[in-house]
Amino acid sequence: MSIKSTLKQFAICVKNDNYPASLETRKIYEIIPDEKANQHQMMRIIDESGEDYLYPNSYFILLELPRENPELLALFS
Repeated sequence: MSIKSTLKQFAICVKNDNYPASLETRKIYEIIPDEKANQHQMMRIIDESGEDYLYPNSYFILLELPRENPELLALFS
C-alpha cells in the first residue's frame, strides 16, 4: 500500500446553503474518495452527523497537507 493511498484528504467548508445542520462554514472536514461523485461535481464528506454524504464541490476548498510531516497529519486523524 502506498503512502498516498493511506493519507486522508481534507477540505474546508466555505458554504453551507441548504445544509446548516450538517455543515459548518470555516470547519475542516474529512473527504472520502469517491470517483463517481467527483464525476458529478460532488464530494463525499463526513459531516456533523458523523456519517458520509455527498455535497457540491463548490462548498469546499481542498487542503494540501505536507506529506513529509506525518506528525502533523496525525493531528487530523
